[in-house]
Amino acid sequence: MLVATGVLVVAGALLYDVVAVRAGQPARRWRAQIADELARRHLDDPAVLVGAGAAALLGGWLLWLAIAPGLRRWLVLRPYGGTTAAVDRAGIGHLLTDRAAGLDGIDHLRIRVGRRRVRISLAGVAEPALVERQLRDELERVGLGRPMRLDVRTARGARGAAEVVEEEPGGGPDPGPGTAGREGAAG
Repeated sequence: MLVATGVLVVAGALLYDVVAVRAGQPARRWRAQIADELARRHLDDPAVLVGAGAAALLGGWLLWLAIAPGLRRWLVLRPYGGTTAAVDRAGIGHLLTDRAAGLDGIDHLRIRVGRRRVRISLAGVAEPALVERQLRDELERVGLGRPMRLDVRTARGARGAAEVVEEEPGGGPDPGPGTAGREGAAG
């Protein structure tokens, strides 16, 4: 945000000066000095090479920040005593899976933990409202900084095992059972 604001200010000042020159006004002194300085220096000048290297490093760093995963896998907990902590989304999924394993009537359970909601698909004779209430209590016990939405859905038929899937931020289509992950592990 700070970099974008800085680029916007510099680009706006440069655009203003270009428009002023096209309208018949003389170029600003800072722009004329930069143009003269760039016209006098050669490409093998150490100042030009250092500036180009710094610009390349800054661009590489900004590119890395753009594609790095960041903190998407983590959910922030409520601050306690001036400290902040986070828990992995897969850890929340395993916690909810363990809690649901103690409930009767669940043949198959799939938990997908996103950044803002938890999707639970279950098959069996268990009452969805009871499962939702139990898992909501477990989520509240964790103490997340932002409450998560809990969606419990029932499915017909049983597959037999519990799965935990870490959901990508964009949501996306549901991968097939062969690509979702292995039993008790996050994808």
